[in-house]
Amino acid sequence: MYDAIIIGGGHNGLVCAAYLARAGERVLVLERRHLIGGAAVTEELAPGYRCSTASYVVSLLLPDVERDLKLRDHGYRVLPRSPSSFTPFEDGRSLLMGPDAALNHREIAKFSARDADVYPRYEAWLSRIAETLEPALMDTPPELLPLPQSWRRHGLLDRLRNLRRGRSLYTAMKSLGSELPEAIELLTGPATPILDRWFQSDELKGTLATDAIIGTFAPPSAPGTGYVLLHHVMGMAGGARGVWGYVEGGMGALSDAMARAAQSHGVDIVCNAEVAQIRVENGRVAGVELASGERITARRVISNATAAVTFGKLLAPGSLPPRFDAAVRRIDYASASVKINLAVSELPDFIAAPNQGQEPGPQHRGTIHIGATPDYIERAYEDARRGAPSQRPVIEMTIPTSVDKTLAPAGHHIVGLFVQYAPYQLTGTSWDEQREAFADRCVDEITRFAPNFKRSILHRQVLAPPDLEARFGLTGGNIFQGAMPLHQLFAFRPVPGWSDYRTPLEGLYLCGAAAHPGGGVMGACGRNAAAAVLQD
Repeated sequence: MYDAIIIGGGHNGLVCAAYLARAGERVLVLERRHLIGGAAVTEELAPGYRCSTASYVVSLLLPDVERDLKLRDHGYRVLPRSPSSFTPFEDGRSLLMGPDAALNHREIAKFSARDADVYPRYEAWLSRIAETLEPALMDTPPELLPLPQSWRRHGLLDRLRNLRRGRSLYTAMKSLGSELPEAIELLTGPATPILDRWFQSDELKGTLATDAIIGTFAPPSAPGTGYVLLHHVMGMAGGARGVWGYVEGGMGALSDAMARAAQSHGVDIVCNAEVAQIRVENGRVAGVELASGERITARRVISNATAAVTFGKLLAPGSLPPRFDAAVRRIDYASASVKINLAVSELPDFIAAPNQGQEPGPQHRGTIHIGATPDYIERAYEDARRGAPSQRPVIEMTIPTSVDKTLAPAGHHIVGLFVQYAPYQLTGTSWDEQREAFADRCVDEITRFAPNFKRSILHRQVLAPPDLEARFGLTGGNIFQGAMPLHQLFAFRPVPGWSDYRTPLEGLYLCGAAAHPGGGVMGACGRNAAAAVLQD
């Protein structure tokens, strides 16, 4: 008999478990796979080579989660990346950017002296909005809609909490003053017109626009991509706002630290334990039944799985109100991302920034953008919109071994490619037919900028959207456990009226990215879900 069972040992599930156990609850975490971490795992690519299989950098992790769970005491260490961004172009030029303001000015001035002068003001503007809104955006959102009591009945305490949250959001928005209209556009509109107003250079705009599309099935000209742009400057786990870092030992080292923190408070964690069904008795949760047939009793079940899996696969039909069930079925899981992991025998030698010896240079440490101009990105999206992987894909390339020597033999390196656009559903073909051909196309695209790249590859792993779904339980291959347009964010996530981690079934909660504030390794979903459970 447990107080709470967590379905899924991803990072949010581990955070939720740790917070509950700190409060004295007896908690069990059940993980379907052989290792914990969900999409934040480190796995062997080949003997001697380890990679962050899915999630690959960190910045959004909440400081209070890191502090409360004492993650550094449990082995968590972030390796900062400076410079943090390198973009080679076909004319032989390149753009190198990072936390060094003088470097940014010098590099951007190669393309536009005006943009170089404007860029610090753009950074400050984005940071002001992020710093102002981040606390409210990371907390449980207020219910903003006058939904009928038939949809959800709120008690007096619920209404009082909702008023407090609403006031907090109102105060944050009010403090933006004359910048509020711009902030609203950033939260709801497309990224392209925002970048067009600030900058002239396509090279700079394209590099920045990649942050607006990562994980989305939309071009930067689509509404909602402005929020994704803002999403990527939240968090300071990389050492400064908007700076993303590598976790030493790969992303699995962060999950391991969270697991050790949870276990230090008495949490039981069991791997190879697939949940087949959430048990319901007398209209409330009674525990779970495993695929093995074993039944485990608990007063509460907290799911780290997607809404589609939690409500559509783990509950018996008729367990939920029909209108809630219909709303869950409407959730958009559109996905267009492929993750490719490579082991290579040498560093890529870019035409725009040739190697100086065997040691990594500045161009290797951060995210390397391939295909980062506005027109290139839009054309890549158009291919996917028609149901085909991009002929010339947009690639975010990282080389964690440029700063982390624990992942590969000396002189060799791990390369991660996060690639768009590649739809889950293909027209007239299948991923079994296209998987390796698309990976070849990605490799060829990089080799155009670094001629030694293709011949340096020793081992390769290709995870198309159906593979991400099968391996990590990500419905539709969507890395955010559900797309993040405006109608699926904040008080509307996972569905309107149920953004406080609770569900219509008494004793059942959500703690993963399917809930507010959505995707990213931040721990907010798990922390907030634990708070909801403890309130109840």
